Amino acid sequence: MEPGIKGSVEFVVNVAKSARVVGSGALDVLATPVMIAMMEKAAWESVQPELEEGSGTVGTLMNVTHDAATPLGMKVTCQSELVAVEGRKLKFKVTAFDERGPIGGGEHERFIVNNDKFQAKTNAKAE
Repeated sequence: MEPGIKGSVEFVVNVAKSARVVGSGALDVLATPVMIAMMEKAAWESVQPELEEGSGTVGTLMNVTHDAATPLGMKVTCQSELVAVEGRKLKFKVTAFDERGPIGGGEHERFIVNNDKFQAKTNAKAE
């Protein structure tokens, strides 16, 4: 896998994606956790086709700012670009825009894992 892989996710802000409903605030604006989740989605989906069968990625670091509010009904685009590959660690630049301009951005890291092994190890915590 080489740096340069890009991903993008678009969605419309609705009540279910609002800070009031998600629990990250009291207003009907795009919730920061939703923006972050969509940044992660853009990143993981962009590299998934490059991985071996049975492999996936898990998020390990998110360092972003949410710089501008987005109202209900407005479209948001979250983008990712793979900027570094360090063994199993993948580093991404992530950005988010609404119809008026930039609303957030930063850095995101993911690790490549074997899905079954990772899930089994996680499930063992509950036993």
